[in-house]
Amino acid sequence: MHHEPDPHQGQNVVRYGPTLQEATSAMILLHGRGATASSILDLGRALPREGMVYLAPQALGNTWYPHSFLAPRPQNEPGISSGLKAIAALVERLHDANIPSERIVLGGFSQGACLVSDFVARHPARYGAALIFSGGLIGPLDTPLAYAGDLRKTPIFLGCSDTDFHIPLRRVRETAAIFEGMGADVLTTIYPGMGHTIVQEEMDTAKELLDDHLM
Repeated sequence: MHHEPDPHQGQNVVRYGPTLQEATSAMILLHGRGATASSILDLGRALPREGMVYLAPQALGNTWYPHSFLAPRPQNEPGISSGLKAIAALVERLHDANIPSERIVLGGFSQGACLVSDFVARHPARYGAALIFSGGLIGPLDTPLAYAGDLRKTPIFLGCSDTDFHIPLRRVRETAAIFEGMGADVLTTIYPGMGHTIVQEEMDTAKELLDDHLM
């Protein structure tokens, strides 16, 4: 049996904040298509928390997977699986540094937000929070999505526009419903006419969510 290529393995991980040994909590951030690990760290800097280390893995060629997140999944492999593996490796590194899942926040924008959604659905646990900016669960719109497991009241923020060219509102709603069905505490905010971006209002909401849930 031949090994599938694993494009995002061994890529750079950019860190901001304390060392893993000194940190008491962590945020893993995933960048969007065509962006960089360094650029998504600006999102972390805008959500400052004492004792939190911010980690952002870099996608090979700045893209986690080639097609829309709504394409049949095999068309986006091995990118999706490799991206999920990159997140899993960071979660494991944090566990090794005595930072439990409930003190790990997973965040992402666009492609990164879709990967975070997929990771949380496939690796259910009580996370510190999931911040999903303009993203949703991966897979074609007409395919039923089903996951097993308990998110144990993980606070999840889904922020998106009603006019996002990349992310249909229907998928944002489906994603929220699935996470609620898995026991997450979901907050969905739809921003009229926002387009495919992150606005200050979303950052304020994310900050409040972390303040409320991450002691």
